[in-house]
Amino acid sequence: MNKCYALEAENRESVSEEDLSLINSFSHTPLSAQEVFCFKVLLCDNEIDRDFERFTTESLKALADMFVGKTAIKNHSMNSDDQSARTYKTEVVTDPVRKNSLGEPYSFLTAYCYMPRLEKNAELIEEIKAGIKKEVSVGCSVSASRCSICGKDRLHEGCVHRKGKSYGGKLCFDSLENPTDAYEWSFVAVPAQKNAGVTKSFKHGEVFGVDSVVKELKEADGEVLLSSERAKALTREIDRLTLLAKQGEEYRSVLEENAVKFFALTLPSLSSDLTRRLCGSASTEDLKELEKALRQKRNAAVKPQTAPEAEEKHDSFNEFRF
Repeated sequence: MNKCYALEAENRESVSEEDLSLINSFSHTPLSAQEVFCFKVLLCDNEIDRDFERFTTESLKALADMFVGKTAIKNHSMNSDDQSARTYKTEVVTDPVRKNSLGEPYSFLTAYCYMPRLEKNAELIEEIKAGIKKEVSVGCSVSASRCSICGKDRLHEGCVHRKGKSYGGKLCFDSLENPTDAYEWSFVAVPAQKNAGVTKSFKHGEVFGVDSVVKELKEADGEVLLSSERAKALTREIDRLTLLAKQGEEYRSVLEENAVKFFALTLPSLSSDLTRRLCGSASTEDLKELEKALRQKRNAAVKPQTAPEAEEKHDSFNEFRF
């Protein structure tokens, strides 16, 4: 799900010793201030967005810790070649003057990021400096989405209220609470919010678009980067499909055995090896139809040719009837 916030990106030419120390905690080889390009990005805030959802200030604080060390990529691609920067520090900033639409102090989550000054990054660095690469999208998960009207968690309880609609003059929106993971943040081309800013995407609890992961895996040319949340969701889906496959194999095995048995009863002249090969090569749908037809043929009541004729019953009083 995509969401957007007002973006503030700042090019930071100077690197403090404190920042450099944090950067080198993620680098295997010590980097100098001249070898890194640093910038900061507003990732998300506590304002109601276009989808009528918003992070609480408490959620922003929880996400701040989760985003430290997370990578920046392009268009949420899982290809490792699309990694471009890394977050080495975050902070939640509260504006003492500005209020959000709920009358609360406006708060936002800022990420401090770095990338090495390599030839392949030169174009991206210049685009950030020129303000071309401004919009970003964050990937995270939350375990609760609470309705502003009734207070119910829409993810785990029933709620009849529609987001964006007013009830008694009160706007219905969801507060995103209890973040469980932060995956990455990504440079994107087009923001979707009215304030033209950051796009965020998140997963509600167990809800996960495995199809999108499979699509990205198929399209990837090199190594693939998977967040822990995506890897867990993909593993759960594989486990589910493995169970279904096992149940399908058991069902087909029963079909084959029944078909072979009914072949032997209805066409005893066929060898068991032949019938097993026929049944083994048939599709499951064809095997199901074959088993059904053989079963019906076997169960059909067939009168033997040597069966005696039924005796004709005579009413002893028929001769007196007119």
